[in-house]
Amino acid sequence: MVDADVIVVGGGAAGLSAALFTAKNDLETVAFDTDESWLHKAHLFNYLGIRSMDGDVFLDRAREHATADHGATLHEDTEVESVADDGDEFVVTADGEEYTANYVVLATGANRDLADELGCEFTDDDVVDVDVTMETSVEGVYATGAMVRAEEWQAVISAGDGAAAALNILSNEKGEHYHDFDTPADV
Repeated sequence: MVDADVIVVGGGAAGLSAALFTAKNDLETVAFDTDESWLHKAHLFNYLGIRSMDGDVFLDRAREHATADHGATLHEDTEVESVADDGDEFVVTADGEEYTANYVVLATGANRDLADELGCEFTDDDVVDVDVTMETSVEGVYATGAMVRAEEWQAVISAGDGAAAALNILSNEKGEHYHDFDTPADV
């Protein structure tokens, strides 16, 4: 069994954003990516700070940023088979191995099966019901991106969702509101 602080299920903009922020702030972060992100079909013209970039290039850079630059562990081409709450922590099964964590960030696009399996509440639009921090009705479980929206599936919105989930996790861990704000002296 592999222990982590945060498990992220999904390797698109939302999942990698969440993994980057939590790993950067010293939480042991394990992410799983099936490599089926919609970004593979995209060309980004409307992502803040990017004039023009192929979705595959963006994903490569985002993976490197979260892993090599900030220490997240990424299991590529790995599907999560199940997520369960054992009462103390979450148990994630992938490739027949179990991983445990205090927090789970679901970033699986429009696939809401794991959220349903965990007992997360859904809205009348059949999307996962979350608060402004992206936390679901199951404490410690966050849902992001297309899971929480019937429409408006943009990479930049999804990345913001991942960041919101990560900042709430960091606030919970630190016991006070936390803002990940770098200054020139930090770089």
